Parts: sequence; structure tokens; C-alpha cells
Amino acid sequence: MSEYALELLNISCTFRSKDDPGQRYTAVADTTLRIKAGEFVSVVGPTGCGKSTLLNVGAGLLSPSSGVIKVFGEPLVGINTRAGYMFQSEALMPWRSTLDNVMVGLQYRGVSDAEARSQGNAWLARVGLSDFGDRYPHQLSGGMRKRVALAQTLALDPDIILMDEPFSALDVQTRQLMENEVLDLWAAKRKAVLFITHDLDEAIAMSDRVVVLSAGPATHPIGEFNIDLDRPRDVAEVRTHPRFVELHTQIWNVLRDEVLKGYAQQLKKAA
Repeated sequence: MSEYALELLNISCTFRSKDDPGQRYTAVADTTLRIKAGEFVSVVGPTGCGKSTLLNVGAGLLSPSSGVIKVFGEPLVGINTRAGYMFQSEALMPWRSTLDNVMVGLQYRGVSDAEARSQGNAWLARVGLSDFGDRYPHQLSGGMRKRVALAQTLALDPDIILMDEPFSALDVQTRQLMENEVLDLWAAKRKAVLFITHDLDEAIAMSDRVVVLSAGPATHPIGEFNIDLDRPRDVAEVRTHPRFVELHTQIWNVLRDEVLKGYAQQLKKAA
């Protein structure tokens, strides 16, 4: 078996313009990204640079214009069934209770209702929501809904976890609690994680490796940093570590110019 859980090899993604089909836009160009089994990798880059595009390619939701996707050494065809995807936006069904939302993926996979209910309750307990199984999403706080989404994703026991800025809408305190919960759950089974974030502090605090993407169009990796901070980590405490500060400076020196380029492009589009 391959040492890599997920490989995106020489990936390019080109799209036709909605307004002018004759125009093409290359979001991602000649990008190679590998995540080892058990490795936590974060990808950072300017707004609109193509981070989510790469995640969708890895999930099998988007076919690249060129390149190869491999999952544990095998070429990916169709949806990546070995991956679980935690979206940035709310993905809970508002008409289903908290428990029913956690159960739904298991039921789609043919697990009996009784077993799905048992596993669903176990996962709600792991994310601290045992007493909220009968609540509906609108009755939960933002942090609670994120915990439900996390339980919903992990209940399927995926070998690869794809996370698209899952905590960006949360307040700082809730966000740090969720980050620590994810690290605790990840440490228990050491799944491969590909984590997309705008927050460089978050990327460093959580990851084994941070990959920096250039500003778009035609984004591609321009830097890769091993995060040699001891585990287990508390995401708040680790930020005061001298090595954290040193890594932050190194990565920001690479990322800063790309963020400025991305910001300038956003202003140009808005003008």
C-alpha cells in the first residue's frame, strides 16, 4: 500500500467564463500535493486562490482539466468514498434532529437504523452533545452545529478527512475549543487530514505540514513548511511557544506578498 493517503499530481483546473464561454480561467496550474496516511496538512493562501478547488478535486467532486488523483496509490474514479468532507457552510438538514443528522450518512451506507442510532449517540457523546440529540439545528449555537457536522463526518470513519475552513464563522473562543476537539479526535485514530484555512495561526497550531499557495489565477504551491512543534498541542498555548513565532514569521514572509496580490485583484474586480 502507498505511504500516501491522497495524491494530487500535476493538477490543473481550467473553467469557462459564465458570461463569455469563449474565455477561460485557470484556477489551479500544475499543482502537486501529497498527504501521507496519518498526516495533518493545512493549505493556506490568498482569498480566491483555488484552495477549495483542490479540496473538491481530492473529494472527487470536481474533475481536473489535467493531472491524476490517487487514493492510497490507486487512481481515483468518481467520488472519493474513502474521504469525509466537512464544509465551510452549514450542511445539516434543518428538518432532521441532531441525532438524525449524524445518523444520515450511516443510513445511506446501509447501516441498520438501530446500529446507526447507536453509533450516532456515541459520536454525540464524543463531541459533548449527548443531551442535544433531539434538538434541531436552529436550536443549537454555531459551535454546537459545527460539533454536529464534525460528528456527522467522523461517524463514517473515513480514511481521509477534508475540511474547508470549517471554523471560520465562529468566535475566537469557540473556534479554539473546536480546534482542540479536532486534534483530540484526530490523535485517537490518526487519519489523513487536508485542512483549508485562511488563518495562518490555525494552520501552524494544528498541522504537521503547511503548504502555501500563490495568488490566482493559476495558483500553485510556493512554499512548504514542516511544523516541528511537539504533540499533543493546545492551540492557544502553543501560540506563545518561541518556535511557533519563528515558524509564523517564516511562513508569513512567503505568504504576505501573495495576500497583497490577491487583495489587489479583489479590488480590481470590485472596481
